[in-house]
Amino acid sequence: MKIKELRIQFQKELQSIYDKEEIDSFFFMITDILYEIRRIDFTLNPDFEIENKSEWESIISDLKQEKPIQYILGEAWFYGLRFNVSESTLIPRPETEELVEWIIESVKSKGDNASPLTFNPKPLTLLDIGTGTGCIPISLKANLPQTEVFAIDVSEKALEVANLNAKENNVDINFIQADILNTEDLLSLRTKSRNLPKLDMIVSNPPYVRNLEKEEIKKNVLDYEPHLALFVEDNDALLFYRKIAQLAKDNLQPKGLLFFEINQYLGKETVELLENLGFKNIELRKDLRGNDRMIKASI
Repeated sequence: MKIKELRIQFQKELQSIYDKEEIDSFFFMITDILYEIRRIDFTLNPDFEIENKSEWESIISDLKQEKPIQYILGEAWFYGLRFNVSESTLIPRPETEELVEWIIESVKSKGDNASPLTFNPKPLTLLDIGTGTGCIPISLKANLPQTEVFAIDVSEKALEVANLNAKENNVDINFIQADILNTEDLLSLRTKSRNLPKLDMIVSNPPYVRNLEKEEIKKNVLDYEPHLALFVEDNDALLFYRKIAQLAKDNLQPKGLLFFEINQYLGKETVELLENLGFKNIELRKDLRGNDRMIKASI
């Protein structure tokens, strides 16, 4: 079958579930991975012969079940880097890229609002809590190479994926398996790490979706992505934020920074939590969709 004919069939099979633009996006993601054929290549060579049609039938079947394309292909792109993904990890999202950009901007800024970290003569130390694929610490290490980066996750399977991603992206990350909710002191994790020091920055994108919000979640997320990394109980939605902020108070260097990705509906409550714990210079920032999405605070 010629690739131009396959594209017509692909669109026909999926048009009742996805819009045309999304179908085309899926199609060219697949052709890029399977044949290194991008949209421009398709235009130049529409008669390219597809031999393994059964592979496409399997992909179409998965897409009809609304399985995320990233899980089908086993990869996702984040902040210009390729990441392996599995159903043990969340799929990296664009709003988290905005958080990464904010952290890099905060470290590199030379202006009037520059972070105290900008003028720190020593290499910076950073910890990511709930790392999943490792997309946050790996992207930060790739862009802030002098930073010593640590990352924690409770899931052994997620850490296997994160370690592979660090290796394939040629960065050195110190990964630690730990349950942050049962961690009393980050320094106690020294036995699991070669050297976990006092930190200049802590960042986390912890579980924050309340069960009451499940009805807003699309099928492709609810049915496939790990609930352990997504959901919290309605009666204590800020459980992870409180615990991480308490640990940050004791483990950040003076003027160290704490960054969170947050539930868009709980911006005010998260700011109040940090204020009550004594954090300073708290800044709530919206994502590109206009939702309260991330917070920066200092001690």
